[in-house]
Amino acid sequence: MEQLRGKRIILGVGGSIAAYKAPLVVRLLRQCGAHVRVAMTPSARHFVSPLVLGNLSGEAVALEMFDEQIQHGGSWHIHWAHWADAMLIAPCSAHLLGSLAHGLCDSVVACLALALPRSTPLVVAPAMDTTMWEHPATQRNVEQLRRDGATLIPPEEGELASGLWGVGRMPEPSVIVEHLVTAVSRAATQVPGYVSSRPLEETVHADRLTAEIALAQLMHGEQGRLDGVTVLITAGPTREALDAVRFLSNRSSGKMGYALAEAARDRKARVVLVSGPVALNPPEGVELVKVESAREMLEAAQRYRGQWSIAIAAAAVADFMPATPSPGKLKRADLGDRMTIELVRTPDILAALGQTKPPDGVLVGFALEEQQRLDDGIAKLRGRGCDVAVLNALDAPDSGFEGDLNTITIVTFDGDRAVRHSYAPAPKRVCAEYVLDHAVRLLYARRDSAEKA
Repeated sequence: MEQLRGKRIILGVGGSIAAYKAPLVVRLLRQCGAHVRVAMTPSARHFVSPLVLGNLSGEAVALEMFDEQIQHGGSWHIHWAHWADAMLIAPCSAHLLGSLAHGLCDSVVACLALALPRSTPLVVAPAMDTTMWEHPATQRNVEQLRRDGATLIPPEEGELASGLWGVGRMPEPSVIVEHLVTAVSRAATQVPGYVSSRPLEETVHADRLTAEIALAQLMHGEQGRLDGVTVLITAGPTREALDAVRFLSNRSSGKMGYALAEAARDRKARVVLVSGPVALNPPEGVELVKVESAREMLEAAQRYRGQWSIAIAAAAVADFMPATPSPGKLKRADLGDRMTIELVRTPDILAALGQTKPPDGVLVGFALEEQQRLDDGIAKLRGRGCDVAVLNALDAPDSGFEGDLNTITIVTFDGDRAVRHSYAPAPKRVCAEYVLDHAVRLLYARRDSAEKA
């Protein structure tokens, strides 16, 4: 990890039993060529020795605000904060998380975090028992820190100090340092002193969206990753040619499908995005296949037969197409006052994906129905072989085409039973996390069953 060579890192150690990993973090940072200074909360000293951390870092450990070992020229915390290229807090207890979120200087660690220049990355690795992690107060603190620009490393699932099993374990030092490398590299590409020119309302909206996405990602944690898994996504509308210049289509913007592609990419999946014509920038890091008609979309999807493990049919495919589109432009003068067009069915892409689904594959389908007819959408998607159904209510606010928000009901099939999961209106990027959570959970459950069989 050459990105850390010569970098100056403050490691804050909080009062969690995971503090026993702090010496390993210091050693790994030093092996990467970083200069390390350590600060500890009072309770952290019950779990790890300051002497060990001092010997490994080669620097005096900050324990108290008025410790004479670190008083060089006064305002030592300001000098340390300006010395650092980044600050890492690992582990971060629930108490320390609250102090950071509310700007409370009740320990040297929290004080240093508050003194950091805005351009200096703050990376936080929470570690606590599952009930504490999932408490609304903790999640509010996480959201606030995200809004303030901190990087939160999701805790992992596993056996906890309490003897229970759940989410809350601090990741291994190598994973923590990878997150730190990313934060330091991102900070290096930013222009110092940059001030956003966006209106305040737009900035606040963007920050809230970032926080909502981050919170949704934190909820699935490491167990929601898709390393090496191929995810096929169809997105946007199709256009069915009437003549050389006219077509039949719909109002789909493609935003939901593109949000799904970004979410799957961020989970380390290989993403193939088959997109109809949209006015959106292609997501970075995905394989984009551009198509126009339903037939082209089907052919593109079939090229990946046998490769995908999750397929998400989010495209709004036209139901009909002209039977014989005109090769040229139809002239108004030649058509008269009335025009009759013979329409035929477009290919059923979702059904085709269902017929070629791998044994442990997961197929996700979307349906747009009126609220009182959601059962029709469930039946339709189930009949096409879907494992997960995502329903939009046509007559519900913040739902369906074009907007940035969506109101979805996700249905999973358990034998003959359809289990509904309803969600409040949320940005489509957040809805994408909800959809992937269900798909990933089902994929891994099927793989586990196959391995045990």
